[in-house]
Amino acid sequence: MNKRIERCTMSAMMALGSMAIAGVLSTAQAALPAVQHQGSVQYISGGIGIDESEAMKAAAKDYPLSLTFAAQRDGKADYVASVAVVIRDAQGKEVLKTTAEGPYMLIKLPAGTYKVSATYEGRAQEREVNVQGAGSGRAVFEWK
Repeated sequence: MNKRIERCTMSAMMALGSMAIAGVLSTAQAALPAVQHQGSVQYISGGIGIDESEAMKAAAKDYPLSLTFAAQRDGKADYVASVAVVIRDAQGKEVLKTTAEGPYMLIKLPAGTYKVSATYEGRAQEREVNVQGAGSGRAVFEWK
């Protein structure tokens, strides 16, 4: 009888654990902003609020390019939104032109070298990024 109770207890604990994991995963997915499309490029932009920013960080491994935007204010760095973003491929062809709706932007691009231009409050910065696969390209833009 004790073995039976132990097995039932163990089964119940495993079921609860599985439900908890599934709940965390679905919450993270629910917290992600909607996927946007521009031509063949898919991207998400956001990260405002702790749930959404944590979901964006977790999803970064599935996107070849990750961008982060921040600005110095009163001596400390704060994340910013409303950043104009333009991405050009190695031939100079524009592949994405949009405005970041939060401090994080995740973009699905084919492998290659890209120039990323980010403009915040009229001040532009440019980075060259090399994208090889999911989670491989990253650029941080910080305005002082």
